[in-house]
Amino acid sequence: MTFPDDAPAPTPPSEDDLLTRSEASVFLAGLGVRLKPATLARMFCVGRDGPACVHVRRKPYYPRGELAAWARRQRSRLRRSAREPWSTEGPST
Repeated sequence: MTFPDDAPAPTPPSEDDLLTRSEASVFLAGLGVRLKPATLARMFCVGRDGPACVHVRRKPYYPRGELAAWARRQRSRLRRSAREPWSTEGPST
């Protein structure tokens, strides 16, 4: 892929990038957390443990880094049985 000499090259994704709800939904799916944009909206409205967002002129945006951190917190440690307690912390020693 070539770019004209006067066109700026695309910048790599940054943790500070702000994503719309639709973009956040796609990003989270890539991390293994599948949520529809409407679910993200509902989580914000009812105050559930959803990812943090900022508002720009009343429109919500999700910082990429915050989404990645939130997605990591949603995963439990590897379990071999339903009898093992659910935990987001690493393996117990």
